[in-house]
Amino acid sequence: MSRRFCAPKRYAVGMNGSRYQAAGVDIDAKYASVRAAREAIRRTFTPGVLSDIGAFGGLFDPARVGAAGQVLVASTDGVGTKVKIASAMQRYDTVGHCIVNHSINDILVQGARPLFFLDYIGTGKLDPTVVAQILEGLADACEAAGIALLGGETAEMPGMYPDGDFEIVGTIVGCVAQDRILDGSRVCEGDAVISLPSSGLHTNGYSLARKVLFDEMRLEPEARPDGLDSTVGEALLAIHRSYFDAVHPLLEQDHGVHACAHITGGGLYDNLPRVLPEGLGAVIDPAAVTRPKIFDLIVEGGGVSREEAYRVFNMGFGFLLVVDAAQRDTVLAALRAHGEDARVCGSIVRGKGVELA
Repeated sequence: MSRRFCAPKRYAVGMNGSRYQAAGVDIDAKYASVRAAREAIRRTFTPGVLSDIGAFGGLFDPARVGAAGQVLVASTDGVGTKVKIASAMQRYDTVGHCIVNHSINDILVQGARPLFFLDYIGTGKLDPTVVAQILEGLADACEAAGIALLGGETAEMPGMYPDGDFEIVGTIVGCVAQDRILDGSRVCEGDAVISLPSSGLHTNGYSLARKVLFDEMRLEPEARPDGLDSTVGEALLAIHRSYFDAVHPLLEQDHGVHACAHITGGGLYDNLPRVLPEGLGAVIDPAAVTRPKIFDLIVEGGGVSREEAYRVFNMGFGFLLVVDAAQRDTVLAALRAHGEDARVCGSIVRGKGVELA
């Protein structure tokens, strides 16, 4: 026996009786959030953008932004459980900034400048106001960096995420001239390591931070412990810095920068060795940088060992430059002229991995 399914009398999404809405997905809410951020997104469009919001794919012409013939560099990452702090604080703009800046730093390591950015926001129950705030943060960060927010996806998936939870992932595409690619091959024994400070946890270590601060120490996001210049929540939501404006001009000139490292998940121990040739390691002095107080609160409150702390967190080391020792002072002067608190924090030695002094 064949079975015939009767079409519903009305099936415009968002109307009473929508089966999809009853199943937990509100398409009207999705497009309402995009409409709310439409002008912010359009502000990011650079001359390379050939498409508009709503196309199935974003079109971009690298030649229109002076990148014809250059090598493309791409990276994808997320902000992890930092979104849990955003939900607890009901403040959603900084996580948008974070994923853009994190991604910019990731390709800056290889000498690239960013061209455009794509975002993904996944949630169980879509709140247009929340998504609009996230998109506004994304757009503001892209606009500040001079890159296009070329496209993205907002997905409402009941059952995949608990109510109030969401996830942010971003993909960035940039470019670099082939003769300017940084791959670590120029790093030599005796090179100096220069650190640029972090603004906090950036986008890594939040699972441990939340467990220590909220589960074990029983702190509230609004708490302001002794020694902290802000509330715990504000310190955890601090925007992941972009180092592009300070670092990229040095890479465009021959200032002896042999390699760069973005200190994210894995900390000093796992990230700096990624750009060092076989047979070379580094000795780093933790006392050379001033770390944000939130790290001491977590490490001391949770009894976190020194080794684990420097592998889970950046511990104040936001971005590292490996430079020719003879040009160390020139690089320091250029960074400090840009307002950076640049510090020599170590050197490249024969060996393997990172040793803390």
